[in-house]
Amino acid sequence: MKKVLVNLTIKEVQQVNANCVLLVAGSDTALPETRPGQFAELRIDATPTVMLRRPISVHSFCAEKNEIGFLVQLVGDGTRWLGSLKVGDKLNTLMPLGNGFNMPEQPGGRYLLVGGGVGSAPLYYLAQELKRNGCDFTILIGARSAKDLYLRSAYEALGRVEYTTEDGSLGEKGYVTNHSVMGEKFDHIYTCGPKPMMMAVARYARENGVTCEVSLENKMACGLGACLCCVEDTKDGHRCVCTDGPVFSIDELKW
Repeated sequence: MKKVLVNLTIKEVQQVNANCVLLVAGSDTALPETRPGQFAELRIDATPTVMLRRPISVHSFCAEKNEIGFLVQLVGDGTRWLGSLKVGDKLNTLMPLGNGFNMPEQPGGRYLLVGGGVGSAPLYYLAQELKRNGCDFTILIGARSAKDLYLRSAYEALGRVEYTTEDGSLGEKGYVTNHSVMGEKFDHIYTCGPKPMMMAVARYARENGVTCEVSLENKMACGLGACLCCVEDTKDGHRCVCTDGPVFSIDELKW
């Protein structure tokens, strides 16, 4: 899949909460084909403390409008700079990077999308594509509390959404693997979020004979497999998450 370097223009900035923004950016030229689960490297300008681009997963993508969305959690100088962008600002972007989720070839089957915190970001675009293809899916999102859940109405507009919160402030109390929806039968699970959560989902999938793909969040500096910052020890040896992933089948991992 062709990678391009493009100067996107910020079209919309949505302050999701105090620590997270949704950036929607567009281009006057056609953006390259981008799959759910892929990511982009965003250049950080006008801040001397940040030398490297920031890898951000693709939250939404619309080829017809030449628009792409990024859900950015504000945790450091780089992401805070991204959060300061305004409509009309430029965003130098290298995209698309990595390998995304495997999409079903047929609309049959039931699919479970499990996200934790901001890890739910790439599942939005995945859900959009599953819906477009007529697939039956359920989204399960976990967080510490209701205030830590992002863009609930947007996800709910796509289909069935269930929630878990550790404090019980929304949905079922506990972790995602304790939710009652896990008692239903699914043919395929997609998950992204904190590693302990994904490992728990992977164990559930193995125990129940369900195909499962996880999107790893290893630190990725270059996004091109050159710096080796993001290497994951898999059954096939050390592999770069930024180029061989970020999406892997659990059968490839030593979890």
